Amino acid sequence: GKRKRSSTSVLYDSDESEGSDILVRKVFAKRHCIMDEDESSQEQQPDKTSCAENTSTNRKQQVLAKLKELARQRASRASSSSGSSEDSNAEVEEEPLSPLRLSSTEGSEAENDSMKDFIDDEEEDGDNDTEDTGSEKQLQKKELDPKSNSQLLEYYVPHLIRCSHYVHFQRIVKAFLINAIDDTFLSSLYDGTRQKKYAQDMLTSLHYLDDRFIQPRLENLISRSRWKERYKERVDCYPDVRIIMKNPQNTSCQACELNRYCKFNVLLSGKLYNSRTLEADDFMSHDKQVLTVGTVCANRTRVYHNLKHFKYKLYVDCSSVAELGGVEDEPVKDTVERLFKHLEGNGWIRKRYDDLENCMSDADNFQEEK
Repeated sequence: GKRKRSSTSVLYDSDESEGSDILVRKVFAKRHCIMDEDESSQEQQPDKTSCAENTSTNRKQQVLAKLKELARQRASRASSSSGSSEDSNAEVEEEPLSPLRLSSTEGSEAENDSMKDFIDDEEEDGDNDTEDTGSEKQLQKKELDPKSNSQLLEYYVPHLIRCSHYVHFQRIVKAFLINAIDDTFLSSLYDGTRQKKYAQDMLTSLHYLDDRFIQPRLENLISRSRWKERYKERVDCYPDVRIIMKNPQNTSCQACELNRYCKFNVLLSGKLYNSRTLEADDFMSHDKQVLTVGTVCANRTRVYHNLKHFKYKLYVDCSSVAELGGVEDEPVKDTVERLFKHLEGNGWIRKRYDDLENCMSDADNFQEEK
């Protein structure tokens, strides 16, 4: 009968003939291999140690890369100041870094040293010297105090004290009222005899009226005109003017000396006066000038003359108010205060201030003419 084939296959170590003296060992192919736990644990331990070594080496490499990067940054900054960046970078790359520098304490010290370049010395000094900085801040606050600055400005540069235009005008009216009673007041202001605060404020306002309101506009009017110097001097000397229309005629304008159809006569009269003290001169007080001008020169003459002699006319009006008000048996200060309150109450000062603004506006708008 047939023999059953065994389920297990036998593997022979040798293919030699049957007459061989070597023993044949049978090995079952499907038998599973059994291993002891001790042997497996011994085989796994080296794997764990190798992983730990790999992680430590990776960390060392990262620290090395960071240190190299910091070294390169410092070298690049040093090279930028010295002008030899390429050589310094090459030296940094060639310099070996020993593994002894990778300790935690030394690594932190290296990082701290590298961060010193980013720390401002003034901040460290500020932390150490808090008392000095506190005193300096107090001094700075005193220097930045608006009151102290205004006092210094008022003492050294009195002409630059900021004040409203109407307040300047009120001070000028008071000064004219005082001078109408005491005709030496304005002269004592300009020669520096009076040093009190109220007197200095009035002097500042007078300078402000001349230097900021009137004179710049007069210069602009002259610079844009073709007036001759002789005609300008005549308009400056006579405080009264009348411009009368007449029949036009083709003749030379006495202001610009150009041929025009002149249809205006300019009548100049009045006493010559001092521009500061406003004291009138009686020499040739009845002298008059009649000049024939064109239309443009006539209009410019009206605007220029009104602004040029506005201060003198304001003083004349204040003098007439002081004469009508009467000087009673009282101090000058009380008389001036009484007259000033009366003028302020009935709107006289505001009306004169509006007249000044109209004169300045006419001068500004006349500059736009071509």
